[in-house]
Amino acid sequence: MDLILSAIDILMRWDVALALLAGSVGGVLIGAIPGVGPAVAIAILLPATFSMDPIVGLTVLLGIYGSSMYGGAIPAILINTPGTAVNALTTYDGYPMTARGEPRRALSLAYSASFFGGIFSVICLILFAPVLAKIAPMFGSREIFLAALLGLILVVVAHRGQALIAGTLACFGIFLQTIGLEPVKYTQRYTFGQDFLGGGINLIVVVLGLFAISQAFVLLTDEDEKVRMTRLRGGMFQGLRELARHPRVAGVSATFGVLMGMIPGVGEFTAQFMSYTYAQKTSKRPQDFGNGSSEGLIAAETANNAVPAAAMVPLLALGIPGEALTAMMLSVFYVHNVVPGPGLFQNQMDFVVALYLALLILNVLVLLFLLFATRSLIQVVRIPNRFLGVCILTLSFVGVYSLRNSATDCVMAAGFGILGYILKRLSLPSVPIILGMVLGGIMEVKLRAGMARVKEPLDFIDRPVAFILFCIIIIVLAVHILRVLKDRKELKEAEWQTNRASTSFGSLMWRRRNSFLKDHGKKVRARHSKLLRRLTDLF
Repeated sequence: MDLILSAIDILMRWDVALALLAGSVGGVLIGAIPGVGPAVAIAILLPATFSMDPIVGLTVLLGIYGSSMYGGAIPAILINTPGTAVNALTTYDGYPMTARGEPRRALSLAYSASFFGGIFSVICLILFAPVLAKIAPMFGSREIFLAALLGLILVVVAHRGQALIAGTLACFGIFLQTIGLEPVKYTQRYTFGQDFLGGGINLIVVVLGLFAISQAFVLLTDEDEKVRMTRLRGGMFQGLRELARHPRVAGVSATFGVLMGMIPGVGEFTAQFMSYTYAQKTSKRPQDFGNGSSEGLIAAETANNAVPAAAMVPLLALGIPGEALTAMMLSVFYVHNVVPGPGLFQNQMDFVVALYLALLILNVLVLLFLLFATRSLIQVVRIPNRFLGVCILTLSFVGVYSLRNSATDCVMAAGFGILGYILKRLSLPSVPIILGMVLGGIMEVKLRAGMARVKEPLDFIDRPVAFILFCIIIIVLAVHILRVLKDRKELKEAEWQTNRASTSFGSLMWRRRNSFLKDHGKKVRARHSKLLRRLTDLF
């Protein structure tokens, strides 16, 4: 109880209240605009948060991260275009509801499910915080290195069908992190005598380039789509009552969101897929899924909103981000000399609980805002793409220049923007580059610290937690290799069947031709012609 009271005391400030309001409302607006998304907004705001207190800056970023998923449901339901990538599954059942004249019911249900997922996740993690405080001190340098390596491997293997290119981009991110002064003896690496590389490549420059500037290029080159808005009728509170009729689906989906959020590299998509599949298999009306099922909409929205709070667990407990957005937040910690990891849970537990309480308040503010402001909010969908692109491009370069007042950083950001644009056009992931930069730095420092007490290779995993993490890494790699071999075998079988189908038809026709040319074929034809003459005579 004392811990919660001290956490509330941290939040009882006017600047924190303003950050809560700005994060919640701003996140909804950003999520409701297709093509922008939370990654772009957080990348643009990162330089501004460096001058704020840690709790204020992180509250703004967490607000945008969590509430953007609420806003992303609006265009997904009304115009069949997800506002953020994680709202893609919302279109399956949200838009069919709109098509049959129930847009307000779909929006209300999406808001209610998102609210339940967010609140469920935060409450679970507040209750789970004391357990984390006991587990976190068991992680030393070797354990954190293995956990970071596991996180990087999970991010790579999560890109099914693109694991090789994802691994290559992660290695590229690790290489970018090595440029500049190395952290132990402070010798220069890969600077090639260039002064501007002496300080290394700033993570924020790369983030703004890969996410914000590249998205601005996409918006500037794409044409605007004509949007037809549906009129909203009815009350916005009916979704809360309808959600109460499906407690099992909502509870299981929120649990999937919490569990998947805590695993680095997994995130919202896996949680949504698992919860949607579960809801469909256990539903009394599985045929409605994809055609406007309320259970399908609840499963998708509950799962994705349960993830943001859970994604903070590996970041706060071990200092290991599991995705690009939490990697960006890690830089805010470092700027203010707040080092996430076991020490944070031991020495600043009230700060951790304050972050979770802020997420709780954010969900309440977002729900209230959406219930009363949806009618006006849907107009942001009409903002032209090129106008958005110019705004994002301008704000991105202002943010990059404000970091170190360096024109070189702007040039580098533009270069990474072009790289990000190419990756987007080729449908390749850019997240592994960011996580490679962040996790690569953690792995290097912890490996050097851990190797000081290692005399033989097996000494590195002689502690229980290190051994468990090592076994998990081996299992993940083995499962991925088996999955790749299985996919390759299925692909070869499909190719063989395709080729065999065409050759089988050809051989069948060849056999038919040969049979007609043989004596037996001539007898069969003669018998058939005699039978045909008899039938002709009868009629």
